[in-house]
Amino acid sequence: MDMDPHTFAAQWIAAWNSHDLERILGHYSDDVEITTPMIRMALGTDTDSLRGKPAVRDYWRAALDKLPGLRFELLDVASGVDSVTLYYRSVMDKRAMEVMFFDEDGRIARVVAHYT
Repeated sequence: MDMDPHTFAAQWIAAWNSHDLERILGHYSDDVEITTPMIRMALGTDTDSLRGKPAVRDYWRAALDKLPGLRFELLDVASGVDSVTLYYRSVMDKRAMEVMFFDEDGRIARVVAHYT
């Protein structure tokens, strides 16, 4: 990963806190795969994973609509091989850990989220 993990984390948090869906999606590859238990809550479905920007866009639009006061607070960053883990305060005062794997273009290709 060419970008500094802390710089990336600050930009990612700022994008989410802006609630600008296109700004948020700019960090992700077109065929991104996300796995998070929050999909069930936001969409009322029985799936935990989505693939591709159109599906992810619909999920995040629904989540932002349901949580207009959404605000993330970065707590820590860890870096790995072509990946980062962001630890942050999330919705409903939950702590979240998102492991993000990057593609060759520096976009997030896969995300696995965990919550307290």
